[in-house]
Amino acid sequence: MSRIKDKVALVTGANRGIGYAFVEELIAARASKVYATARDTDRLTGLLKGKEGKVIPVELDVNQPDTIKTIANEFKDVSLLINNAGIARFTSFMTASSLDDARDEMETNYFAPLNMIRAFAPVLKENRGGTIVNISSVAGYLNFPVLGSYSASKAAVHSLTQGVRAELAAQGTHVVGVYPGPIDTDMAAGVPLDKTAPNIVAKVVLKAVEKEIEDVYPDPMSVDFHADFLSDPKALEKQVGEMLPE
Repeated sequence: MSRIKDKVALVTGANRGIGYAFVEELIAARASKVYATARDTDRLTGLLKGKEGKVIPVELDVNQPDTIKTIANEFKDVSLLINNAGIARFTSFMTASSLDDARDEMETNYFAPLNMIRAFAPVLKENRGGTIVNISSVAGYLNFPVLGSYSASKAAVHSLTQGVRAELAAQGTHVVGVYPGPIDTDMAAGVPLDKTAPNIVAKVVLKAVEKEIEDVYPDPMSVDFHADFLSDPKALEKQVGEMLPE
């Protein structure tokens, strides 16, 4: 049985980047409907063209738990939840002027998907278990000091993914962790590395969902990074540790 075809999906942060690509690729994979969420639904206008009735714009600030509960109570047909919304402040632990950026990253990158999962887990259970996709990062495996607090938030997502995978297994919910390297999005505009197109990432992830793969490395850099991590994690830690803030 397909986890995508004829199923209803919800994507957070759908107004740009990987979230935007997920919506496009879900429709191409014949999902019956996609709830595309954003804080400002006016930014979803381009995504909706030609997809009337298939893509439903939903106003959602993932940092508002009460709103998350409201949409979970309203959208009882969701069987695929993609926790994509995220932020990166590109601050380190020691050079940041305050902890504000770290708190913002943890709220959006960790607590928001945790709230989404807690709200939608009962919905997925009623819909034969369904699937949850959490977007982490290679920085969730090892800390990149140049974006230290972001790395910490994505490490939290990695741990969250493992934990809810265990807790929700009994209800038949498949939980997928995604660990991309640099992706060609607005967030990574200033990153001086080769980047992969968002649609390529979305296609790889959705194929993994269909095959019930749990951990996904959707681009060349992430594939190499994971191999190096398994081979010699301390050597890789020292290598990424050289990426210090100015």
